[in-house]
Amino acid sequence: MKYDSQNVFARILRGEIPSVRVYEDDATVVIMDAMPQSEGHVLVIPREPAVEIFELSEESAAACIRTVKRVAAAVKAALNAPGIMIAQLNGSAAGQTVPHVHFHIIPRHQAEPLRPHAAVPADLDRLREIAARIVAALPARSD
Repeated sequence: MKYDSQNVFARILRGEIPSVRVYEDDATVVIMDAMPQSEGHVLVIPREPAVEIFELSEESAAACIRTVKRVAAAVKAALNAPGIMIAQLNGSAAGQTVPHVHFHIIPRHQAEPLRPHAAVPADLDRLREIAARIVAALPARSD
């Protein structure tokens, strides 16, 4: 599939669509998922345009994993989550709904069911509140 520069994440990266940002660096941006599967669900988006992980450069892929690791620790701490689910979907058959590589970080609590993927919009004020907690829990950068 050819990359569509008008996909929602490309537009968020360019600042054309608002988002609740949690973290960003030269290679990645982390936003609150607007339709979270659980409270605290965030998305790690590479700045590099690619539909699937197979198209991502080695440098961008490595930057994504560094960001995933760092932000997942903050989500776990901020949401007091005993578990963290990290997902990266490639192709519609796998459940990918936005044609831009992205990683899901989803806090998990025992016996708490996940909401359906990309189905239930969250309250914007609640997303901002949770984002502030995650930002406060971010570990210092080691680079």
